[in-house]
Amino acid sequence: MDIVGFLKSQFICHLLICYIFIVSGLIINFIQLFTLILWPINKQLFRRINCRLAYCISSQMVMLLEWWSGTDCTLYTDPESYHKYGNENAIVILNHNFEIDFLCGWNFCERFGVLGSSKVLAKKELSYMPIIGWMWYFLEIVFCKRKWEEDRKTVMQKLLNLRDYPENFWFLIHCEGTRFTEQKHQISMQVAEAKGLPKLKYHLLPRTKGFAVTVQCLRNVVSAVYDSTLNFRNNENPTLLGVLNGKKYHADLYYLIFFNFSFTIGRRIPLEEVPEDEQECSNWLHKLYQEKDAFQEEYYRTGTYPAVPIVPPRRPWTLLNWLFWALLLLYPLFKLLINMINSGSSLTLASFAFVIVMASVGVRWMIGVTEINKGSTYGNNDNKQKQK
Repeated sequence: MDIVGFLKSQFICHLLICYIFIVSGLIINFIQLFTLILWPINKQLFRRINCRLAYCISSQMVMLLEWWSGTDCTLYTDPESYHKYGNENAIVILNHNFEIDFLCGWNFCERFGVLGSSKVLAKKELSYMPIIGWMWYFLEIVFCKRKWEEDRKTVMQKLLNLRDYPENFWFLIHCEGTRFTEQKHQISMQVAEAKGLPKLKYHLLPRTKGFAVTVQCLRNVVSAVYDSTLNFRNNENPTLLGVLNGKKYHADLYYLIFFNFSFTIGRRIPLEEVPEDEQECSNWLHKLYQEKDAFQEEYYRTGTYPAVPIVPPRRPWTLLNWLFWALLLLYPLFKLLINMINSGSSLTLASFAFVIVMASVGVRWMIGVTEINKGSTYGNNDNKQKQK
């Protein structure tokens, strides 16, 4: 291991990175709180400011993937569609198999300049999470309780509010609703058999209601659906902890662009031909996931996708943003530490050690949120109830 790799694996480096992220994130959350006064005066200015503030937080996570771990990200897509990415609003359907699939989604949002304005359909519990959850609140992220009878009205209202959003955005959605595990897959396929649906080998059954409502509410606002399938070479199983340790991964993302929600690749379909009925939209999504399964099978067989590989250029802004916060926050930290050591007070040093321990516990908790083995039971219990 070289000296750089050795340093990346050291706990003290991880602690400093997390210190910068936590303190800068809380500062930004505090600034976001004050932007609320702009909402009744100039809603669009409020939105534009919060897109930039959110970028200051989420780009630090992307910096870890791009610059710290040096993960390679290759996009497989139609070259004729490539120039449209980032220049239009889109719904991005992502598979949900890996602990860092959300981070790879953010990475491609960054490559095409829509990271600060990107949206997600997220579980309500995340809105209470400091920094990212609070950041999402100011970005008008759509939160749901995963109880559709309660969620439908709230989700529709939140989506309709995005119709006049001033920035291009990608709406990232995991239609499976939860991360893939063998247990959840087994239960999901039992539901498929009970409902007479084709079984999927590499995906869970998609949750169609949320997607149908998203399409309905964002119609005429969103130009296209991007179906994306993420894989990692050599059967790598990436983790956020691995990224923090500087481990390099090789991500392959397959993008199919469906203009106006058509199944025809690269061809625009008149809007009046697009199915608006919820059941037809549901059938469309099930068919799409059958195709996703076939593409996944092809990738496992050949190690590549049937499209042109493109590596979108890495932009410097994530690194520059992180360096700005590092310079701003590390100097007072080191100055405080030196003063504490010079004071010679045992109580002061013990207090500092306690803060370090609590910070490390907090960081480990935040990382644990992304771990598959600590994921939600959504998909285990819920699908069992549906099958009954």
